[in-house]
Amino acid sequence: MARIDLNADLGEGFGVWRLGDDDAMLGIVTSANVACGFHAGDPAGLLRVCRSAAERGVRIGAQVSYRDLAGFGRRFIDVTAEDLRADVIYQIGALQALAQVAGSVVSYVKPHGALYNTIVTNREQAAAVAEAVDSVDPALPVLGMTGSAFFDEAARLGLRTVAEAFADRAYQSDGRLVSRREPGAVLHDPAMIARRVVRMVTDGRVEAVDGTCISVTVKSVCVHGDSPGAVDIARAVAAELQDADVEIEAFC
Repeated sequence: MARIDLNADLGEGFGVWRLGDDDAMLGIVTSANVACGFHAGDPAGLLRVCRSAAERGVRIGAQVSYRDLAGFGRRFIDVTAEDLRADVIYQIGALQALAQVAGSVVSYVKPHGALYNTIVTNREQAAAVAEAVDSVDPALPVLGMTGSAFFDEAARLGLRTVAEAFADRAYQSDGRLVSRREPGAVLHDPAMIARRVVRMVTDGRVEAVDGTCISVTVKSVCVHGDSPGAVDIARAVAAELQDADVEIEAFC
């Protein structure tokens, strides 16, 4: 039987501002990419998410980002490697403390937003992120894109890499994500998305925006928690996977 992890970006509110339905998503996904305060999330809210994840047996991942609250971590920052390493170490450490108090642990690390996309090709920043994870705990897996500079640098250090695909994001023919600035970059039809995910998981293929079929390697599928209708999308994806005899379980 095929197996797949479902992950979602959670804890992305701030103060009185709430984004997404974290509790509902935690009833569906097996891994939670929890914000670490740099692109979103305040300490009290992140502790609540960690406690809720721990109660449900959902794995907690540190979703590390550029220091960019105003831009939700979706703006490139030309940060030095030294500063980026320290920023990532700081974020993992903060979430580790919150997870520990909640009765759980940080089980993996996933970059967020612009940082995620930048380290597909930017080797200096990719190395900085990988070195930060390795310095905190070399046993922590990293979630990201197959073929990226980040995975190359992580593998160089002996870190476990976990290939991710996106349920609700459009792909270019080269396997990269379509920029959110482009029309059609984010998908919204739960039924279509669910069928697409099943094909990714069972056939290793996905249709790109130009109509070509491209290969994808996937051990974990991301459903963005901040997308409109995110809970409906996640439920549809989980149901379609189960109908296709795909077991949903955490990768770590």
